[in-house]
Amino acid sequence: MTLQIYNTMSRTKENFVPQEPGKVKMYVCGPTVYDYIHIGNARPVIFFDTVRGYLEQTGHEVNYVVNFTDVDDKLIRKAEQLGTDVPHVAEKFIAAYYEDLEGLGIPKASSNPRVTENMPLIIDFIRELVEKGFAYENGGDVYYRTGKFEEYGKLSKQNLQELQFGIRIGVDERKEHPEDFVLWKAAKPGEIYWSSPWGDGRPGWHIECSAMAREYLGDTLDIHGGGQDLQFPHHECECAQSEVLTGKPLANYWMHNGFIRIDNEKMSKSLGNGVLVKDLRTQYKREAIRYFMLSTHYRNPLNFTEDTMEQAQNSVDRIANAVGNLKHRLQAVTVDQDITAEFAAKLEQIRQQYHEKMQDDFNTPDAITALFEWAAEANQLLQKEVVNAAEIRALLELFSELNAVLRIYTDAEPELLDEEIERLIEERTEARKSKNWARADEIRDELSAQGILLEDTAQGMRWRRK
Repeated sequence: MTLQIYNTMSRTKENFVPQEPGKVKMYVCGPTVYDYIHIGNARPVIFFDTVRGYLEQTGHEVNYVVNFTDVDDKLIRKAEQLGTDVPHVAEKFIAAYYEDLEGLGIPKASSNPRVTENMPLIIDFIRELVEKGFAYENGGDVYYRTGKFEEYGKLSKQNLQELQFGIRIGVDERKEHPEDFVLWKAAKPGEIYWSSPWGDGRPGWHIECSAMAREYLGDTLDIHGGGQDLQFPHHECECAQSEVLTGKPLANYWMHNGFIRIDNEKMSKSLGNGVLVKDLRTQYKREAIRYFMLSTHYRNPLNFTEDTMEQAQNSVDRIANAVGNLKHRLQAVTVDQDITAEFAAKLEQIRQQYHEKMQDDFNTPDAITALFEWAAEANQLLQKEVVNAAEIRALLELFSELNAVLRIYTDAEPELLDEEIERLIEERTEARKSKNWARADEIRDELSAQGILLEDTAQGMRWRRK
């Protein structure tokens, strides 16, 4: 099997061949840290973590860089609202970002460079563009000469003539042409600034990623990722800036995830329908959030509703129950012999299904289907009166492999029951022994109301939290 990735640049699936065998350089545009991240920010966070995880599972060493934009207009406005300064705003929301990552069970990137910590290299990058004639200064601002880069528009498949009529092109008399974009902004009175050859100011948005990608990963990335909204102008401008200096492609593979809608409406501040990750985490298990994000192909739009989240929760519970039942049954099994060739073939078929789907442009919805095939196999095994311990272990080992990347199940230790719940469980056990079924059922309902589900199995009673 060969991993194929849909490359936004070519609009086709291509065989993935890293520049250096066994090593992958991946840069994903990170958050502007002026607020808590919302569900739209979470989609690339979860998806590209899955990409990294699968690449590592298949033997690659991944250098995964996600930047922080810790200075821009939004941070300046937020600092004014909070009566503080930009660095304090950035620190507050970077800490919140890491807290959300931990809450979602996502490890940090290899590095998270910040704009403010890389200002000299950003200024040097702009200076090189000016010296080569691709940028010009006017009134303390520096602009990129878009028309001088003949391939401008190749990523978004637009041309300059079309862009001149685009609604996203701002009118600015200081520009030589309307489609030129800013590399350096002169500081306004009272704003945070850095000194530069063109006066005090701060960088434009697009230049920071070009400079940091080159600094941390080199001239050409294996994979450059981000949300669909970044294709234009952000990634288009990155191409223009980087490639005129290096003479090389900025990235060999461009990946963009689709938008998230809320109840079939575009998520926007004007509609007030944004969903913050920190709030979502209080309502749903992180496994359900991850399942929801991965249950639709990353390039397709994703619709968030309470119903879809409940379905996601039910789905991860179904998987968790199969795992829990296997582990519980294993404790009482006495037969332990080699698995049959037929059983081994079934497991290998599930493993191959998972890898074939992941190799097909990270088709996570169909890869998750392999987990449900696994659950069906597990449940079928558990219906037998006599079960082979080796078969249970083989199933659990396969699940561990499949779940290592998808991570829609977490093998957590159960929480300790408080004394009252322990007393009720003991009382119910005694009620069943004395055939007081009414009291036993009453206790079961009482525990259920407290979020404790009891399951009577051939091996005894077991419990789990809702």
